[in-house]
Amino acid sequence: MSNVDLSQYNNTLTRKNQIARLIWTMVWFIFAKPLPRSLGNSWKLFLLRLFGAKLHKTSVVYSSVKIYMPWNLEMHEYSCLAPYVDCYNVDKIIVGANSTVSQKTYLCTASHDITKTSIPLITAPIMIKDQSWVGASVFIGMGVTIGQGAVVGATASVFKNIEPWTIVGGNPAKLIKKRVLND
Repeated sequence: MSNVDLSQYNNTLTRKNQIARLIWTMVWFIFAKPLPRSLGNSWKLFLLRLFGAKLHKTSVVYSSVKIYMPWNLEMHEYSCLAPYVDCYNVDKIIVGANSTVSQKTYLCTASHDITKTSIPLITAPIMIKDQSWVGASVFIGMGVTIGQGAVVGATASVFKNIEPWTIVGGNPAKLIKKRVLND
């Protein structure tokens, strides 16, 4: 056996937090996941609110969405988390009005500080501003803000803030062009 001091590797999330997440996971799996996508949105929003999510009544959350900590989720009018979105929301995730996060997107609010030997957990919120669209299978890293009206192309990886009314894509995401509305 080595003489490594394991105290520096303690989980920073409390036991109460871990139990709440366990209960939440079971509740979602039993009472929301089996529902067909066209049925039960009000019920799913109720379950999320029961666990502290701040949701507008017109927001949409698909049954296959994975939400780590519902108490760190906020969704505004006509916002949507599409099928198989994974919200690793150790910190806040805010989805603005009229915004869509498309299928299989991963929203990641946490990482680890690799400059320290204990590699502690670090977190920062993700904000998706009004009228934005995050395409399919996008990765959005911690601390990122997607500006109002921005579009993130499918399979992009976003590690820095995205300016409002721009279209970005690639890995890492880069500006493609300004978004111009024609209506």
